[in-house]
Amino acid sequence: MNDPASPIRFRRLAESDFPLLRGWLAQPHVARWWNHETTIEAVHRDFGPAARGEEPSEDFLALLGGTPVGLIQRCAYADYPEYDAELRPVADVPSGAMSVDYLIGDPAWTNRGIGPRMIAAMVARTWSDHPAATCVLVPVSAANRASWRALEKAGFRRVAEGPLTPDNPIDDPLHFVYRLDRVPTPN
Repeated sequence: MNDPASPIRFRRLAESDFPLLRGWLAQPHVARWWNHETTIEAVHRDFGPAARGEEPSEDFLALLGGTPVGLIQRCAYADYPEYDAELRPVADVPSGAMSVDYLIGDPAWTNRGIGPRMIAAMVARTWSDHPAATCVLVPVSAANRASWRALEKAGFRRVAEGPLTPDNPIDDPLHFVYRLDRVPTPN
């Protein structure tokens, strides 16, 4: 297995990665929180437009020593007004706010500190890829302790909590909202 301390790299998710992604979505530790259909048709339907560049969200495989270990989705709230509108009663959504969603696919890679490193690496990449980004704002189910702890370890701070539509209908609507602001660079 690759060294868990290796740098995390990213590459855009391609349709050829869909069988891998499908397997990850079926893993119990992922299925619990992502609540996604795992047929190949559903994966193509839901991830195909981003992979083909037909929608503004960006899906990346997180690679550790060349091995895919996770997925990160990144988007600007301005590109998804329905999410922006749902979040605004709970938290301030500044102009330029971005969001990420993430998973570690293989359970062998969980509980090894990779999640926080993966999130932090994507945030650093966000600042360079999206110069107008002001912050990364992530709502997470209050019941998903592993997810919000990963955000905290990646430097995010909890800024709000309130009801949002859960990804999994079995969950309570209570979500915590985490934020990491871009640090201004000196002139």
